Amino acid sequence: MKKVILSALTAMCAIPAMAGVIVLDGNYQGKNLYVQNPFASEGVGFCTFEVQVNGKVTTDEINSSAFEIDLSFFQLTLGTPVEIKIKHKDDCKPRVVNPEVLKPMSTFEVTALGIGKDGKLAVTTTNETGKIPYKIEQFRWNKWVEVGEFEGNGNPEKNDYTQQLTTLHNGANRFRIKQLDHRGKPRYSYEAKTTTVLPEVTFQPGDGKKVDAAINFSESTLYEIYNAYGNIVDKGMGKRVDVSKLEKGEYYLNYDTKTATFKR
Repeated sequence: MKKVILSALTAMCAIPAMAGVIVLDGNYQGKNLYVQNPFASEGVGFCTFEVQVNGKVTTDEINSSAFEIDLSFFQLTLGTPVEIKIKHKDDCKPRVVNPEVLKPMSTFEVTALGIGKDGKLAVTTTNETGKIPYKIEQFRWNKWVEVGEFEGNGNPEKNDYTQQLTTLHNGANRFRIKQLDHRGKPRYSYEAKTTTVLPEVTFQPGDGKKVDAAINFSESTLYEIYNAYGNIVDKGMGKRVDVSKLEKGEYYLNYDTKTATFKR
């Protein structure tokens, strides 16, 4: 009986009585993690006592002031979801130097991009390594304007997306998709083009006129309003724009494919 009690006490001493866990989630991007690993506060041993990758204990040498979590050891494919648990003593805390390597990067490649007669944008991509939103941009008013968004699947294999376009205008239309990852660097597709025949959009009270309460368009349209300093004060999609709360002055109005001015 004494031997059984002694074995149990020995096992309990092998695990810190108080422990903490750092959990990191992300996607494998082909890079390893580096950890700064201080001494435990009692001065015996280092802070970290176990590291797990997707539930499996690593074989990395963690008994040092700094160590590397070698993700390549697990033979992960790019984009594979990863959960890392760094178990440490409660009286200290290791620091992951480069946690951003688990964040998805925009690596998509477009294999098909087109606009159907029903006004739907059809996109096929490959080589996605993480779930990052796609922005839909349309070229109008001599610039690219964001007109929609959809979530990326994050699948390195084939991904098919379909989005209804609600901002088509009369004449030639140009669209593209964009992703912006944690590095802040945008990645663009090539353009999809289509030509539509739609009614010309006009507005009341008209170019250069004074507006008291609202601008009324003849058809629903994408619009932007800028003040005299070039700052955008309103934007959206619709047939009527309430301008009653704008300060008095001159404003620039982008609508349909045109630019006009009005006074408030």
